[in-house]
Amino acid sequence: MASSPSSPEALTAIFLLSTLLVSRLPPASSAACTSETFSGRRQPYDSCLDLPTLDSRLHWSYDPAQSILDIAFTTQTAGPNGWVSWAINPTGRGMVGSQALAAFQGPDGQMTVRKYNVSSYGPLGEESTRLWYDVREASAEFSGGLVRLFATLALPEKGLAAVNHVWQTGGSVTGGVPDRHAFGQGNLNSMGRLDLLTAQSTGKGGSTAEKRNVHGVLNVVSWGILFPIGIVFVTAYAIGVVGWATGLKLGRESEGVTYSYHRNIGITLFVLATTQVFGSVLRPKNGFDILRPEAKWRDAYLVVSVVLASVASLLEVITWIATLRRKKTMH
Repeated sequence: MASSPSSPEALTAIFLLSTLLVSRLPPASSAACTSETFSGRRQPYDSCLDLPTLDSRLHWSYDPAQSILDIAFTTQTAGPNGWVSWAINPTGRGMVGSQALAAFQGPDGQMTVRKYNVSSYGPLGEESTRLWYDVREASAEFSGGLVRLFATLALPEKGLAAVNHVWQTGGSVTGGVPDRHAFGQGNLNSMGRLDLLTAQSTGKGGSTAEKRNVHGVLNVVSWGILFPIGIVFVTAYAIGVVGWATGLKLGRESEGVTYSYHRNIGITLFVLATTQVFGSVLRPKNGFDILRPEAKWRDAYLVVSVVLASVASLLEVITWIATLRRKKTMH
């Protein structure tokens, strides 16, 4: 018999579809880069982009024949004595391997620009004398609460059409060296692929935010609503498994960041729900035989429970080992 529109299955499908559609709506953003102007001798740049995170903007002009890139990076610092940075990563995506320009106020109150080859998640250390690109000119200014970082770069390869770029802000500088930045979602997603010729940037922020929204919706619907009230048991478990898998993928993409309580709660819910599902599937049929269950059902239930508990424990140990290794590397 077909389900009526008011059946639990239909209501669940409608609710889940609606929440997923809402979670995929793009965030509102303002096109501020086109109205931004620069004082002094600086000419208008050929292209500009409003970057997806940290309220940042990038202007640039590019001569592929001469491999000369002029950039102006604009953003706010994360504190009154903070710093801003823009970088190119010639070897991959993300912070490690990036060739960075960082701007901040020096002891004399004047803006200064430093060069860094970011080789690890540890402290930056001394300024780098050589980067993947040649810095022909670099300067910065602070006005109206914004830092503007200007640079003229000579790229080592002619005809480059796109580069991986990273941008970042931090709240403090110690001894003339930028301190570690925050680990909010905006900071972790401040990277992308910049097309120098077509003025497009495919950033990490949008896709990660969408995955995070889907992860939240699926888990709220399954573990938070359907499972507790006992509606559509198998469907609730299937939705929960998808949400749990999405969380695992987000965890792998957030290298260097661990939400311990969130992860432990997720593992616990998954193990308990899986055990409950197996218990329902393996449960003997009603009748007098239920008073004398065969040993194989009891043994299978016990084996499944032990395996799930062992897997959860192993995942926890591996996570802690990886976390401790990262901490040792950073110190």
